[in-house]
Amino acid sequence: MIRRSTVVYIVILLALAGAYYYLNNRTEPVADIDATPEATVEEIRYLFTADDGVPVSIRIEAMTGEVVEVARDAENAWKVILPIEGVAEQGASEAAASQVTTMRVLESIPNIDLDLVGVNVPAYTIHIKFSNGKERTLKVGVVTPTQSGYYVQEASGGDVLIVSKSSLDSLLGMLTVPPYLETPTPSPIPTKTPLPATETMPAPASETVTPSS
Repeated sequence: MIRRSTVVYIVILLALAGAYYYLNNRTEPVADIDATPEATVEEIRYLFTADDGVPVSIRIEAMTGEVVEVARDAENAWKVILPIEGVAEQGASEAAASQVTTMRVLESIPNIDLDLVGVNVPAYTIHIKFSNGKERTLKVGVVTPTQSGYYVQEASGGDVLIVSKSSLDSLLGMLTVPPYLETPTPSPIPTKTPLPATETMPAPASETVTPSS
């Protein structure tokens, strides 16, 4: 007669064998790697690239007549050239140079009326010289209807671009607040010493002739 405990062991052994067989012979579903499309990363386009080099001179002219220019000197320090020559605040000038290299292009618009977007008679013209000798000139037109950017075209031609308004505003701000280390005081205009007044002789009193009686 088989003991009860032996029967229990046999049942457990059969259960373990069945589980082992199931786990080793079940069919794994093949993952469909193409089922989920890859997430696309939005491409960020900048107006200038590393190929252009590092800005060494920035000149901004407004249609209304204001102008500001900063440039690196022989010691690679920034100097204000216009409106009045003076020592530049290095941090502010370097920030302007960095702003040049991070101006984002939001959109490219081919075949658009240049008068409509204001680049034929630009509100601002920006001249930039780079360390590798390149020079680029931008014509800045009007603000877009969504207020997100400016219409911009290079002086050499090409498509009209929409450039981030915030990045351009930071640069255009130098027109109203040039990056001087100290506010320059214009030299007084020399005045000429007035010549001594010419003495005027009093006119002789008219003589009255009394007729003889």
